[in-house]
Amino acid sequence: MFSFALSSCENNETVQPQQDLLPQNFSVDIPASLSNKNSVSSGRISGRIKEDTLQGNDIYLHLNTFIAVGEGAAKIVEEFIDGIRKYKIDRIQSLTYTGDDDNRAKNLVVLSDVTYEDKMWDYQLTVTDAESENQPDGGKALQIFWNKNRVVSGIAIIKPYNCDRTHNNNVKDAVFRIDYTEASTLGYDAQMEVSISGLPLANPLEEPFSVSTLKMFAGKKGDVVDVFGNTNHPNAILFAGNTGFNWAFVASGSDSKNMGVAEVGLPPSELDETDRVVLLKDYSIKNVFTNEITSVWPGIDQNLLAAYLANTAAPGYFDGKKGFFAGGVSPGADWDVLAGRLNGLTPFNPKDIGELVVAFK
Repeated sequence: MFSFALSSCENNETVQPQQDLLPQNFSVDIPASLSNKNSVSSGRISGRIKEDTLQGNDIYLHLNTFIAVGEGAAKIVEEFIDGIRKYKIDRIQSLTYTGDDDNRAKNLVVLSDVTYEDKMWDYQLTVTDAESENQPDGGKALQIFWNKNRVVSGIAIIKPYNCDRTHNNNVKDAVFRIDYTEASTLGYDAQMEVSISGLPLANPLEEPFSVSTLKMFAGKKGDVVDVFGNTNHPNAILFAGNTGFNWAFVASGSDSKNMGVAEVGLPPSELDETDRVVLLKDYSIKNVFTNEITSVWPGIDQNLLAAYLANTAAPGYFDGKKGFFAGGVSPGADWDVLAGRLNGLTPFNPKDIGELVVAFK
């Protein structure tokens, strides 16, 4: 699914629970129906309508990929935090250790009562690649800002290349940021916002290009997780003449019921717009595909076109085993509950995502 592998600064060895300052959680688990790469094979699915119908798993392949990328970035932060628990971070301190994977010296510093983005934080932890501290990025591998309360809230920024140069040599510019809180003002039990810049992925036509930015929100309430976001494709070609678009999406899923519902729009990357009707309706997959196909083949048989785009009707319905299985028509009441949640979710402004840069303090 990815064109690269990511590794944290420490190996993910089992560490016995102990008292420390580090937050216990820093991510929201997303249902497999929305993020499991195994549910979106690029091949054909069972029960397809016609040989000349664009298949649902082909249409939504990148939705599941991008959600998995966002979730994976948050998991990398959690794995890193677990990896450094063995150093018993229980006070203000500094130390140097050797990275298990790249065998390079890493400096770790913990400070208290720090200010970041006009907010006071109880603690700041910074890890740097010791030999790179004179570089423009300061050799920074990880920064975490958090408050040690019963309810966790914090920000983590990580640069995988400075964590492990053995396995992350091909993602030198990738930087992730996770904003996580269990004190949501939106009614969730926990929520996270994932921001990524400089991240290379394979493009839809299997040609090298860089998806430079991605931003995703995930909020968990009971068993249900709502997800929305955008990824920017500065060089992607969807159709002839179309050289830049955003993959804008909203989704809601349930782990226990193994189901998910999603709606996707393909607005231009330079579009400065926040209206969900514009992003998801005007630039819906069905509308964009219809407009692009008819611009190339203006005389195309409308019945043939309708059959080809039958699975592009929104929203798309998914389960964790076979991925997409229906579009536009609800399979039942349980799906209606999830689909109803989409109306309260809006992707980010495409222009803002295109200009997104994740940086350390």
